[in-house]
Amino acid sequence: MTDACRWCERKLGYRFCDPEYLERALTHRSAGGQHNERLEFLGDAVLGFAIAEALHRSLPEADEGHLSRLRAALVNRETLAELAQELDLSRHIRLGPGELKSGGCRRSSILSDALEALIGAVYLDGDLPAARMVIMSLYDVRLQDLPPPEALKDPKTRLQELLQGRGLPVPVYSIEEISGEKHQQRFSVACDVPGLENRTVGAGSSRRRAEQVAADRMLAEIDGV
Repeated sequence: MTDACRWCERKLGYRFCDPEYLERALTHRSAGGQHNERLEFLGDAVLGFAIAEALHRSLPEADEGHLSRLRAALVNRETLAELAQELDLSRHIRLGPGELKSGGCRRSSILSDALEALIGAVYLDGDLPAARMVIMSLYDVRLQDLPPPEALKDPKTRLQELLQGRGLPVPVYSIEEISGEKHQQRFSVACDVPGLENRTVGAGSSRRRAEQVAADRMLAEIDGV
């Protein structure tokens, strides 16, 4: 039994019948050969279904919007990367020389993709109940400690609702600057509210993230005023 197989059995409680599935799930495309992108695609779907089913069962009174926001909070890149770090998954991911040199094993996108691929591999090697068992084990604490509805709303949504509640126009977002190489761009976005003098600027690795930062800062400035 390989070290990765022992790790998987110890951390996830699952033993692969065909270790090749596990090997592929842990292989990033930079390493060449058979890699984990197709398994990631499958694992994403299996994970989304399992979490949706668990939320539907445990929250019979929740509406569709609340359930959707909870699912998004549980299966996003940040949460998956946190889970991968808790599992010490980075020790077992196979990367090409370039990714190794640049610290790819610590990158959220690589960690989250590998975890989704691992779920896809369990599904193919076993079946849906096996994959569900692994997912429920991973999410046990998080499913027992779900955030309240208000905490799930992103800053842009909360800002818009606050402004509309005060009879003010919706905020306007505009790109201030785009810097960096194409594959590692940084966006700077300004947030303005017509009729108010307040102006905030946020930065992030995407326009959406920069807008969220700018909105969060605008909330901090005007909330309670």
